[in-house]
Amino acid sequence: MLDLDKFNATALEKTPFEYLILPGFLRQEMIAAISRDFPNISKPGSFPSDTLQFGGAFRELLAELEGDTFRRAVEQKFGLDLTGRPTIITVRGHTDETDGRIHTDSRTKIITMLIYFNEDWHESGGRLRLLRSGTDLEDYVAEVDPSIGTLLAFRRSDHSWHGHKPFVGPRRAIQLNWVVNEKVKRREQKRHGISAFFKNLFGGKASAGY
Repeated sequence: MLDLDKFNATALEKTPFEYLILPGFLRQEMIAAISRDFPNISKPGSFPSDTLQFGGAFRELLAELEGDTFRRAVEQKFGLDLTGRPTIITVRGHTDETDGRIHTDSRTKIITMLIYFNEDWHESGGRLRLLRSGTDLEDYVAEVDPSIGTLLAFRRSDHSWHGHKPFVGPRRAIQLNWVVNEKVKRREQKRHGISAFFKNLFGGKASAGY
């Protein structure tokens, strides 16, 4: 499902932090099946993958993302060892006006991967920008088109600033993180799980967003 040849061939940018943007990360012949099996999420927020219902193709994609082959490719790309580092996968289906504020990701995250699942994106909002600072959304080095199959991967740092202009509506994405230890994973799963429960029950505002 993942085009690892493309991933391996894509250069890692180093400024202002380590990142790569790869359209076509998902194999073209698999996109229809994955999109069909993507979980139905109508509310804003990040939902742990294990709290959602989805089909077999989407499940297969998650297994590849958490597999050893892809982990080794990520280690090679970023020059680090992720052995024993837990993964967390969350899924989004919808954003609201509170999403997209500038942030770096928490220090407990090592690598962040975002894979987008939207048909041709024509909106000015909802395009994640990689920024030179935490104060100016217009001071960006790259802007990510969140069309289906596009990957953004970056190494979290104290200056890995990113955010996007507001967009309200369907905007589908997977976030995969390698985190520092199991304690963080359990805490994040609990936090996201509680948040997802109340969003399902009452609706609610989203977080920083991706």
